[in-house]
Amino acid sequence: MSDQTIEQEIQAKGLTAPRVTPADIEANIRAETYFTAFDGFMADDRDMAMQDADALKLLTFCVLVLRNGFTVTGESACASPENFDAEIGRKIARQNAVAKVWPLMGYELRAKLSD
Repeated sequence: MSDQTIEQEIQAKGLTAPRVTPADIEANIRAETYFTAFDGFMADDRDMAMQDADALKLLTFCVLVLRNGFTVTGESACASPENFDAEIGRKIARQNAVAKVWPLMGYELRAKLSD
């Protein structure tokens, strides 16, 4: 079930107490960047067999910078090189990074509510 589907169900049920919404998550993301492990390998000066380095092309990272400067990462790994698609890898990596933002913002909201 997608975040939007859940959001629609919450709204349909009239649940209006303070909560973190998908819009809150998106508004909290100040910047994002993507790269593959191969990109990191190319920036490093360590030796690695090129056959192993090629596998790094299948691992995509997303780094989200939040409004307060905190960063979270998400990753996506493709098992079959034939199925690798950079755009899909970035989408999955971003979804995985966003999933890490939910508990952080939930904690922040709960702390505010308990004051």
